[in-house]
Amino acid sequence: MDIKATAHQRHHPQESGEDETASPNPEGWKINYEKSWLHRHCSSLLLRDKQAQKAGRLFSGLMAMNVVFLGSAFICSMIFNKVVITLEDVWIFLSILKVLALGWMASYLLFTRRKPHAILYRDAHAGPMWVKGSLILFGVCSVLLHMFRIGYNIIHIQCKSQVALLFPSIGILFICIQTYFIWCHAKDCTQVHHNFTRCGLMLTLAINLLLWLLAVTDDSVHKEIESEQNNTMQRYEGNGTSSCRCSNKTGCKVFQNGYILLYPFNTEYCLICCSMLYVMWKNVGRRIAQHHSTCAKPRFKPHGVIFGPLLGIFAVIAGICIFMMYQVQATSSSPSHQAFILYYSYYIVLLPVMTLGALIGTITHGLEERELDTLKNPTRSLDVILLMGAALGQIGISYFSIVAIVATDPTDLLNSIILAYSVSLIIQHITQNIFIIEGLHRQPLPANEGRRSQAEHSRNGSSSTQSPPSEHMIASPGCREPVSSAANKEADPNEGEKREHASIPKDCNQERRQDIRKASQTYIQTYNHLNWKRKALKEISSFLIMCNIILWIMPSFGAHPVFENGIEKSFYGYSTWFVIVNFGLPLGVFYRMHSVGDLLEVYRSA
Repeated sequence: MDIKATAHQRHHPQESGEDETASPNPEGWKINYEKSWLHRHCSSLLLRDKQAQKAGRLFSGLMAMNVVFLGSAFICSMIFNKVVITLEDVWIFLSILKVLALGWMASYLLFTRRKPHAILYRDAHAGPMWVKGSLILFGVCSVLLHMFRIGYNIIHIQCKSQVALLFPSIGILFICIQTYFIWCHAKDCTQVHHNFTRCGLMLTLAINLLLWLLAVTDDSVHKEIESEQNNTMQRYEGNGTSSCRCSNKTGCKVFQNGYILLYPFNTEYCLICCSMLYVMWKNVGRRIAQHHSTCAKPRFKPHGVIFGPLLGIFAVIAGICIFMMYQVQATSSSPSHQAFILYYSYYIVLLPVMTLGALIGTITHGLEERELDTLKNPTRSLDVILLMGAALGQIGISYFSIVAIVATDPTDLLNSIILAYSVSLIIQHITQNIFIIEGLHRQPLPANEGRRSQAEHSRNGSSSTQSPPSEHMIASPGCREPVSSAANKEADPNEGEKREHASIPKDCNQERRQDIRKASQTYIQTYNHLNWKRKALKEISSFLIMCNIILWIMPSFGAHPVFENGIEKSFYGYSTWFVIVNFGLPLGVFYRMHSVGDLLEVYRSA
């Protein structure tokens, strides 16, 4: 009966008690359009593509995880049981993995990338110039490190195996090809051979992780041998040791010093390669929207800041002086009590200033009217993850130091200074991370606003700096030449030529002074035009960039008072504290270097 009633109402709408002004399409009149076959087919293809992408990422990630676990088991077995698993076994395992990765990179360069429609999109955010520059720098240092290792092993050829020469040779080839591969193809969004490319990238990433782990472990063993025995190299074979003395002491010293100097750069190279390979792995099969791929990034302009670079240069000069004083005492003999106090006092003065600057910058970010950039960006997400993860190295060491000092004697002068240093370091890392993350997620300044301000001030600058031309000068592309009268030329042409040649240098110098004056006035006008928010952000970013550079240089080139002061080492034990330091210090060095790049991005977008 209900069906008949509704049908009767549809055919006779006036007989129903409804008003004519009611909605002509009530809920019962909803039209259900049937989707076409093409629409259903395309949606199923998109769904299948997303599922295949997730499955490929899962499979390649599981493969990399198994490789890392197997390599970590090899390295840990080598550390704890040198009888069964030796260092040569670990080298053989890593050499096999390197050969496989080199084969995949060759196939990608020769076949995969040359296929039609292989690279339809390129990620503009992947592989910024500072990352590529760091990759080249650390790659060159890693190649030199392996060359020093080969030379050192050749001198000790009587007590070295052939694997000791083969492993660094394969390492040089692997570094060269990997650096070229990442430099040229870091922005690729590969659209063919998805699974094969993902597995190759994850294999290469796992190799770099294992090389970093081996470098950290080998560094700890090397420093342990160096601290316990000065002039003798011990080679562990079974339960006994065999002494291996250097025949050429000068060459041995050169290779050893070069190896120790370049060793930290190898760990940084592995970490940078891991981060860039991860971005490439995320970009496999990625389709970038047109507006996202063609958006203009803000250019880096050094003008507009004055006080930040000046304070940063002062901090860098003071840090280099203190670093050199500490290194002189550390290389000649054990560092004195005053050397430790001077070294930690520099940090105690610098870190609170950096913390204050980061807090002011964070508050300034909150006062800005720019919106957050919510577009999906794997490079920015990786930057935040690396920033937070790398900060855990120094934060972990600081917490271990706080526990050791509070449990022993916090009233001692050196202990209280180290305690203040550890607390300041933790706070500085946290505040700087907040400032950088806030700056990375801010949308850049609109281009029309910057162009409008530049046009206004170029007009003001031109009107204020222009002067009427002199009566005796003629404008020319070069220097202005004086105009002499025809009567003087006819009277004495030689004297006129002498006057011209004598007056040209004066006119050139005068024009150069005017150009310098115009440039300085333009610089000051550009700086004065910036509103106080942008001005503060640029000053703070430039200051933090300089401070992070010096805090990267000091631990990278051998200054490790956190191990040499002996306080934590006596509390935790030699081996335990060595493991803590050698896992935390490379992460701390990587954090400072990564912070410099992120602060450059914050400066450009301010």
